[in-house]
Amino acid sequence: MVSMQTLYEAAGGAEGIRRLADAWHLRVMADEVVSHAFRHGFHPEHTERLAAYWSEALGGPTTYTDLYGDETTVVRLHSGNGDHEEMDQRAIACFDQALADTGITDAPLARALHDYFAWATTTSMAAYPVSPDEVPEGLTIPRWSWEGLLP
Repeated sequence: MVSMQTLYEAAGGAEGIRRLADAWHLRVMADEVVSHAFRHGFHPEHTERLAAYWSEALGGPTTYTDLYGDETTVVRLHSGNGDHEEMDQRAIACFDQALADTGITDAPLARALHDYFAWATTTSMAAYPVSPDEVPEGLTIPRWSWEGLLP
């Protein structure tokens, strides 16, 4: 049963999420608008860290929190850049393309992953457009399931 698995498991576990992160990163770097977010460079382990973050959010291991930081850390990295609705929508389109690139075409899984990414991109990652100093301490990585955001 689909609901018996976490989204992390259904997407192929660590390997599947890493493939998705790699595919998304390739797509955004090729996009003239979204690649702007990386104009000053990015961490050499960006896709590894991204995959660890997504894995944790989708029901996998807590590797991101254990090794790299909490939600506060991630949201601060994405804050203080003003409103960027067009960039967000294009990043979501790149994610949808990355799903197809990695063979994630099963409708319930692809929809749940799309919904997670769209929510994270337009909600938590866009919540503090003025300054990263506004991001509160101690935020935890939100968890997402087949039904959406977990309490």
